[in-house]
Amino acid sequence: QMQLVESGGGSAQPGGSLRLSCAAHGLFFSISTMSWYRQVPDGQRELVATITSAGDTDYNESVEGRFSLSRDNAKNTMYLQMNSLKPEDTAVYYCYGQFQRTIVSSLKDIWGQGTQVTVSS
Repeated sequence: QMQLVESGGGSAQPGGSLRLSCAAHGLFFSISTMSWYRQVPDGQRELVATITSAGDTDYNESVEGRFSLSRDNAKNTMYLQMNSLKPEDTAVYYCYGQFQRTIVSSLKDIWGQGTQVTVSS
């Protein structure tokens, strides 16, 4: 019915940049809040940044000033511009969204499959 597809992950050197994308595919009425999370193999899934349908953003303190979150509602796509990357940013990054299947549906959660980001010298 609906899926989130991440792309743009890969490898970068410290101080480098990557741009992640998350595109929503399928049948749905609307997507409200969207977020990026990240997770290391033995760690908790950590909230990186959140953006509302209106474009209001909130960032984890560890990435504030380095990462920039945006969305293109016409394309049903969210972007995470990652600058000044640090080795500590290495993780699997997951796209998250809250959506309505229909105009009368309640909000539901959906997760992407994740994309690997590796920052190393």
